[in-house]
Amino acid sequence: MTTRPGHCRIIAAIYAAAGVLHLALPHPFVAIVPAWVPAPALVVALTGVAELAGAIGIAQSRLPGLRRAAAWGLAAYALCVWPANVQHMLNDLARTGGGGLGLWYHIPRLALQPVLIAWPLWAAGILRFRRRPPSGR
Repeated sequence: MTTRPGHCRIIAAIYAAAGVLHLALPHPFVAIVPAWVPAPALVVALTGVAELAGAIGIAQSRLPGLRRAAAWGLAAYALCVWPANVQHMLNDLARTGGGGLGLWYHIPRLALQPVLIAWPLWAAGILRFRRRPPSGR
């Protein structure tokens, strides 16, 4: 199993920053929680804690099992917040008079969500991509 420590550190930095933002400035995140999610402020706080825990777990290298668990947790997290990203786009597109982010932001963000799901798994050595052998001519 090949881990990619540099990628793990980059992922950790991204999720640590996001976790701090979720805890320090929760309002923008609470605003995009879909209506069907109960207790939006609590959910945002818990996501911040989850991001920080995942960042710590994937950044460390002494406990490979913890790194793998953190990678699975971050992948699951990225999957679970996808509805909030969709809700954010819908909120912005419904605004009258502008002020929201446009499709130029939301479409790439939503399209890259599978990358955010796979990246920690690949970085922790869980997910492998098979390379095609060169075709003979």
